[in-house]
Amino acid sequence: MLRLIVYRLLQLPVILAIVFIVTFTLVWIVPGNPLDNPEGKRPPAEVVEAMKREYNLHSPWAFCKSYLTNVFTKADFGPSLYYQDQRVSSIISSSLPVSIQIGAAAMVVAIFLGTLAGILGALKPGSFLDFSSMAMTLVGVSLPNFVTGSLFLVLFATMLGLFPTGGWGHLDQLILPAITLGLMPSAYIARLVRLGLADVMNSDFVRTARAKGLSRNKALFKHALKVAYLPVVSYLGPATASVMTGSFVIEKVFNLPGMGEHFVNAVLNKDQFLILAVVLTYATMLVFFNLAVDIAYAYVDPRISLD
Repeated sequence: MLRLIVYRLLQLPVILAIVFIVTFTLVWIVPGNPLDNPEGKRPPAEVVEAMKREYNLHSPWAFCKSYLTNVFTKADFGPSLYYQDQRVSSIISSSLPVSIQIGAAAMVVAIFLGTLAGILGALKPGSFLDFSSMAMTLVGVSLPNFVTGSLFLVLFATMLGLFPTGGWGHLDQLILPAITLGLMPSAYIARLVRLGLADVMNSDFVRTARAKGLSRNKALFKHALKVAYLPVVSYLGPATASVMTGSFVIEKVFNLPGMGEHFVNAVLNKDQFLILAVVLTYATMLVFFNLAVDIAYAYVDPRISLD
């Protein structure tokens, strides 16, 4: 276990270096920047030129050298070129916790709904219950998040008034975004659980347990579910990363101050400092989520060796 953790942590700088090179190259070759194309009144040419010199935007090598020097020596990701008078570090520190809370709540919803639907479908395959749970997964996979979120806003917030239409700071403002964001991964989890249980319930060790007098439900929950959940554990790593990094649509629909909206604005306005910082943050999260999945494997199935 310790060897795996150390190995993955040693991989992290290499992965971040590759991500940085690719992202920096793509950002630099895209034409335009917020200094040349500001919203509203255009600043004088001499002001634009002075700002380019200040931020080293005249040369990719100068920008790269200055950026990396500040990151490694001062832990400073630089100023935001789109959000005036704000540092990238402060933007991420204020918005990342919001995205993490939304993503964590969405994964709780996804695991609960997906596991429940998968078990109900596996208990009576071919029944109306099975058909209903799988129909729910099909709807969850087919509907985009912004459509589901808009429907939830109209129905539960505007028409019924059960939840607020947006904002942040209270628990009820988290419920609709979490459910909306968790529906798609819950659909995949439900299908994985159902297929896994259908396969494991016909295995030798389950049949042996049943022959010893264990009921079908007890055999499912006590023996089969743990083994059938291995594919779900594999899916949870990239799914969590996808939920965390793909929440910008939900943040926009529900007017949440998460990191996704800042990332979209940074891309649209070519805010190099903010784009690089957000991408590196997402890449770091992805590495740690996958590491957590590998560690969870050992606890779900001790037969799997991580050394």
